[in-house]
Amino acid sequence: MRFSFVVAVAVGGAAGAVARHLLTIAFPDTGPAFPWTTFAINVAGSFVLALLPAVASIRRHPILPPLLGTGLLGGFTTLSTYSEQTRALLASGHATTAGLYVVGTLAACLVAVAAADRLSTATQRREFDAEEGDL
Repeated sequence: MRFSFVVAVAVGGAAGAVARHLLTIAFPDTGPAFPWTTFAINVAGSFVLALLPAVASIRRHPILPPLLGTGLLGGFTTLSTYSEQTRALLASGHATTAGLYVVGTLAACLVAVAAADRLSTATQRREFDAEEGDL
C-alpha cells in the first residue's frame, strides 16, 4: 500500500468525521425520538458513495477513490453511532422506534444506492463492470 493512499484515507476520514460531528451539533439527536440526523447522514453518504463509480474522472484518478470513498464518506457515515443509538432506544424501552430505525435506515440506504445507480448511464455501468468494480 502506498503511503499517499494512507494519507488520502486519513485526510478524507478526518474531514468526513468533522462534517458529521458538525451536523450532529447543529441537529442533535436527543432522547427517545427517532435519530433523524444520523439517519440522514447514513442515507446521504450511501447515495454519494454509490455515485462515485459513475464518475470516470474519480475512478481514473488513483488517489480520489480512497480520499472520497473510504476516507471522506467512510468518516462521514457511521455504523457505530447507528448501533449505539439503536441500543440506547432499546435500553430506554423504545423497541418500536429502535426497530423502525434499524429497518428504516437499511431500507433507505438501499433505496439511495438504487437511486444513485439509476443516475449513471449504461455506458458508465459497463465501464465500471469492465474494471471489475475496482475503484
